[in-house]
Amino acid sequence: MIVAISGASGAIYGIRLLETLRTLAIESHLVISQAAVRTIQEETGMTLASVRELADISHSNQDIGAAIASGSFRTEGMIVAPCSIKSASEISSGITSTLLSRAADVVLKERGRLVLMLRETPLHLGHLRMITQLAEMGAIIAPPVPAFYMQPETLDDLVNHSVGRVLDLFGIEAGLVRRWQDGEAG
Repeated sequence: MIVAISGASGAIYGIRLLETLRTLAIESHLVISQAAVRTIQEETGMTLASVRELADISHSNQDIGAAIASGSFRTEGMIVAPCSIKSASEISSGITSTLLSRAADVVLKERGRLVLMLRETPLHLGHLRMITQLAEMGAIIAPPVPAFYMQPETLDDLVNHSVGRVLDLFGIEAGLVRRWQDGEAG
């Protein structure tokens, strides 16, 4: 699974994905945008090295020759968590000047699953048109919207639920989601 962390607020989503994939023994390939380096430090207090250690393989965002930049490299798909408007715009326009945008472009062209945890608000009409274009191209737009039916008690509950729901899109059961059952969270 390719995990990308872009510069939008919400670096914890990408970090929790990496932690979860590790516990599930699913190989992870990580790419981090330059803007995400600062966001990771400011929001989590973690170092870039400690986040990279969570991945099985970490790629430089400048290495457009990395394995994940090739359609011949087999993956389960890619999750951009969080996904900034800048990264989403590069992906939607086909601009592949970084490994993050190139890997996402490859996933789309190979008809793989690309999930974008878009983390920007409010959105103007240009953003909405770009998001529509991404959906038409095959991307799944999955903003980390909190679910309150599961009666979260902590921030971790909200993060885990969003990460679990994104992994659901790949058919991966991570045990992070309290499922809705017969009219109540279960």
